[in-house]
Amino acid sequence: MSNRVPAIFVSHAAPALVIESADRTHQFLRGLGSQFAKPKTVLIVSAHWEQGTAGVSAAVKPETIHDFHGFPDALYQMRYPAAGASEMAERVSELLIDAGIPVRIDSGRGLDHGAWVPMSLMYPEADIPVAQLSVQPALGGHHHLAVGKALGPLRDEGVLILGSGGLTHNLGELDWSGSTTTMPAWASEFQNWIFDAIDQKRENDLADYRLLAPHAARNHPTEEHFLPLLVTLGAGDNGRRIHTDVCFGTLAMDAYRFD
Repeated sequence: MSNRVPAIFVSHAAPALVIESADRTHQFLRGLGSQFAKPKTVLIVSAHWEQGTAGVSAAVKPETIHDFHGFPDALYQMRYPAAGASEMAERVSELLIDAGIPVRIDSGRGLDHGAWVPMSLMYPEADIPVAQLSVQPALGGHHHLAVGKALGPLRDEGVLILGSGGLTHNLGELDWSGSTTTMPAWASEFQNWIFDAIDQKRENDLADYRLLAPHAARNHPTEEHFLPLLVTLGAGDNGRRIHTDVCFGTLAMDAYRFD
């Protein structure tokens, strides 16, 4: 459909990405919003909001949450003053309930850095209403694929479903000497397996990535940063990689678009 909005997954790395203008992923996100029609609203599935049950935010004016420590002072002064999307939150709740997925609406939740960092780069004017959707790490991959499938109709209603996490995310094995262009085999083999599985539309394999992908637990000691990818996979189709880079040696900064 010509008016359909894609579902997008991005790797957001550290909060400082928003001020590192020379970074390739920063530059990619700066241009990403111009690659498709401007959405009416944005639903962000952020790795930094974990709940036992799916939660969707409905704050009228979401606060900017600075959920990090030890970064430059400028980051703590930043605000992303987008309006909330309470009507869209109600629609999200409706779709999930219809699919048999429990959900609660949170009228107080603001925007964590998994949300406002990419939004600040993609839509710096903060003129698009935005809401967040939580991840439920205890419920696994197939649950998040089902969440995405339930929310797919939003794409025909002008909603950008934006997954924000990390294709790889082992903070214990970062190379703090800086970014590199070559990852160790345990990370690149995982990255390549994900690429092939998306290209070949092996969605059940992706939902079972913990069992099937090489070095899955090493790349994701915890699952919250991978699960947003599964939601966007479920919401869309015909996935293709639209960006790749490496941060701190082991963080694959891949982004995928699902049409």
